[in-house]
Amino acid sequence: MFVIYRVFIGLLVWLPSQLLAASAAQQAIIQQLHVPPGFEVSIFADQTANARSLALGDDGVVYVGSGREKVYALKDANHDGIAEQTYVIADKLNMPNGVAYRDGSLYVATIDRILRYPNISQHLDNPPQAVVVYDQLPKDLHHGWKYLRFGPDGKLYTAVGAPCNICLPKAEIYASLVRMNADGSDFEVIAHGIRNTVGFDWQPQSHVLFFNDNGRDYLGDDLPPEELNQWSNKGEHFGYPFCHGGTIADPQFGNQKPCSAFKAPAWRYKAHIAPLGLRFYLGKQFPPEYQQQLFVAQHGSWNRSKPQGYQVAMVKFVGGMPVAEHSFISGWLSQDGTVLGRPVDLLTLPDGSLLMSDDMNGLIYRVAYTGKK
Repeated sequence: MFVIYRVFIGLLVWLPSQLLAASAAQQAIIQQLHVPPGFEVSIFADQTANARSLALGDDGVVYVGSGREKVYALKDANHDGIAEQTYVIADKLNMPNGVAYRDGSLYVATIDRILRYPNISQHLDNPPQAVVVYDQLPKDLHHGWKYLRFGPDGKLYTAVGAPCNICLPKAEIYASLVRMNADGSDFEVIAHGIRNTVGFDWQPQSHVLFFNDNGRDYLGDDLPPEELNQWSNKGEHFGYPFCHGGTIADPQFGNQKPCSAFKAPAWRYKAHIAPLGLRFYLGKQFPPEYQQQLFVAQHGSWNRSKPQGYQVAMVKFVGGMPVAEHSFISGWLSQDGTVLGRPVDLLTLPDGSLLMSDDMNGLIYRVAYTGKK
């Protein structure tokens, strides 16, 4: 028996199906991961170098953005929890981190453009020419990668990070959350003071938008806290670069405006954990205590004397607001400080299992609840 891997545009590589089993190195990583009783982690796909953001098509195809040049599509045709087919939808793009799917089209956010690939699921092996949706985004690489999601209002949302660690950007577009129609029209800035968000989602009951924000560097090991913010109204400002974490005045810009002038975080994470993708779990497979709760990929610190993060956390919501945070999957950071992986984004599959991307290893993990203790 053989399966097809489309490893780059225009070429098919045939691999024996037994090679789909996790390699010894992958198994070694999985064995180090800690999950709650009854959960199991496996490898969904391993041909997705620098895997970042995830999106789900209507037909169950999983789309994967990357921090390099490629965009992938993964197909698990027999629904066994392993993607037998890997397609490259696009190549030679400028850090196509963000992916979103709507009405048969795949939307891809590069550093400075948003592209659309129409009728994509019918042409995985022969991707269509991209249509430019919007091409007026800044070209800065610093915090330039884009997250991309469609909101409950049908609008396409993304964000533009600050082009620096700490600065007062001259143009309004920087350090902002933006949205537009699916065709790129009616572009508008809806929030300011956001240093760098690479993850947001809408709370399922209220449809309120929550987003992560990565705090500034070089204020020490434990400052400032990373932020989970709640956006409600157009024009809200979340503090950057004047205030961090809702209470910490910036040493350089804090004397210009007080922290009281800005909207405080809904939740404060530990410093430097780099919270990226987040998803409210809408599946039914996990036990009730996990349903409609917020799962957060914490990419991990690079600028702390003792690393932290490198896990998937669950932020518990009660009454529409976060009240507690627990580790859901850990182990990508070993006890001796060795980094084994860096989770980036999350996605719930139709069967209720949860996918997690890892840009360090180019892997997509799948966590499922089996009930086995």
